[in-house]
Amino acid sequence: MDNNTNCVFCDINAEHDERRFVYEDDLLFVIPTIEPVNKGHLLIIPKQHAVYFNELDDKTSGHVMQIAKQMAEAIRKSKYKCEGINLFLADGKAAGQEVFHFHLHVYPRFEGDGWGFKWDESKNLIKKKIRDLDEVVEEIKRNFSF
Repeated sequence: MDNNTNCVFCDINAEHDERRFVYEDDLLFVIPTIEPVNKGHLLIIPKQHAVYFNELDDKTSGHVMQIAKQMAEAIRKSKYKCEGINLFLADGKAAGQEVFHFHLHVYPRFEGDGWGFKWDESKNLIKKKIRDLDEVVEEIKRNFSF
């Protein structure tokens, strides 16, 4: 897909201010976010403009995860408070995606940091019947292709 001229991440890539890049290679770049969950919060952004995860080619999507692992290690070694790491992907508006260029969040977590997800306990599958789980398995398998 060609770069989207109205895309902030494509603009950042085009401006190429190396002082702002934590890491860069031919497939992606890593920058800190301006709205961090905690200090050390990074975004891994492919240079290829793709809105959704499934639009990335296999090489790029795999590389994103390799770099996420390395960034998580770097965050843990940094001066920033880190008792855990979250990887977060908002894939689509309903999932909370606000910038429509794929990006993976990698951020440090610590007890009492105030960040979390809301959960409707009534949707907890563990409390549902096993056949509900079987239905989920079959539906996803039916739609999965390798």
